Amino acid sequence: MTWSALMAAGAGAAYLSGGGMGGREFAFTAVSTCVAYRGLDSWVFIGVGRLLHAAWDVVHAVKGSPLIPSAEHSSLGCAICDPVIAPWCLRRGPTLRPRPRGAGRAAAERGA
Repeated sequence: MTWSALMAAGAGAAYLSGGGMGGREFAFTAVSTCVAYRGLDSWVFIGVGRLLHAAWDVVHAVKGSPLIPSAEHSSLGCAICDPVIAPWCLRRGPTLRPRPRGAGRAAAERGA
């Protein structure tokens, strides 16, 4: 979870160097940082951070101020990827590997 919160914080600050939205870049980064901080304890906040970043990507794509200046559609690409990751986070980051048969029952019997 910590790694995902750090990635959400970094995504929130990704546009700072370009400054395409002026002072709003700093405001968005402040909000995104607060959400990512809360994400240290909650997958839901990480998912919210991903969705916020996707929305900011759309704003940048529409304005024509891409994440990577030399890649015209970089903001749009990021806007597509983040909403794919967000639902997994909003479901509290369930494991992607199937548990072995009986693993849930054995853990319940041990009192875990």
